[in-house]
Amino acid sequence: MEIEEAIKLAKANNQKAFNYLLDLFWDDVYGFQLKRIQNENDAEDVTIQTFSKAFDKIATYDDAYKFKTWLITISKNIHIDLLRKEKNSISQIISKDDRGIFQILDESPTPEDKLITEQHLAKLLRDIKKLKPHYQEVINLRYFQELSYKEISKELNEPINNVKVKLLRAKKLLAEIIRKSK
Repeated sequence: MEIEEAIKLAKANNQKAFNYLLDLFWDDVYGFQLKRIQNENDAEDVTIQTFSKAFDKIATYDDAYKFKTWLITISKNIHIDLLRKEKNSISQIISKDDRGIFQILDESPTPEDKLITEQHLAKLLRDIKKLKPHYQEVINLRYFQELSYKEISKELNEPINNVKVKLLRAKKLLAEIIRKSK
């Protein structure tokens, strides 16, 4: 399959074309992020988000540009957005008095926070149960058992790229379920 053909098929929502493009460009995007982030897990997460966003927006791809360049641009923007969110969420130092003593924000959860979290978790688990069993399994392995992609690949006896794609789909489907239930 040629890249141009794969892109055309992907625009028509052909799953094999998505897999082909993911396999073909995964190392490029992952390598780019690994150089920027210097953390394998974070680079992998940003790479997955990149392909997720790219596949969602594939209809907007302009073939006047190289597909790899388009993916790298999306990846760079996702990383920049994450850095901005991190920067904005750092609120550890509230104020400084005259003697140079810092007040540190106590971020430990209150009893109310714990109750809300438990309720959200219960709803999330109900939403996860609405997914097909193979999607439930991959979400469970990744987020509840906290296995790496490699460990999930061994557990499911599937190639690592299949695990990544399956997890990507599971997260998208779960997001749809959550959106609809609001």
